[in-house]
Amino acid sequence: MAKYGIKNPIFKPSPITPKYDDYLIFEGISVDESGTQHYFHVHIAYRQACLNAIEYLKKFGYTGAQAYPILGTAPVQGHMSGVVDIPNACATLWLPTDIFQWDMMPNAEGPKKYLDGPVDVPIALDL
Repeated sequence: MAKYGIKNPIFKPSPITPKYDDYLIFEGISVDESGTQHYFHVHIAYRQACLNAIEYLKKFGYTGAQAYPILGTAPVQGHMSGVVDIPNACATLWLPTDIFQWDMMPNAEGPKKYLDGPVDVPIALDL
């Protein structure tokens, strides 16, 4: 690492790139769970986007403990989406919808629970 002048590891991704073209995007702003404004704090904004995605997945029957690793292993995209809306930073989490075996997009009927009770493996994933 010293030869390349870096402090953190670098890596080369797999030559097999998943192709996703449909996403559900969750937004978060720099206001924490208690309502405290954290002026332009992108970390807080991205945390809020992740928490919004976890709550959304829970409506389909996942537990929070199941939704969390889905976001950690699925090919999500995180974006710093805006730092010009004083006093908020905005971050987004892009969740590919093709990894689910059902339609997870919002609709007029509301979410349909696909999982009942705890499961060892999120059976509804199609990675």
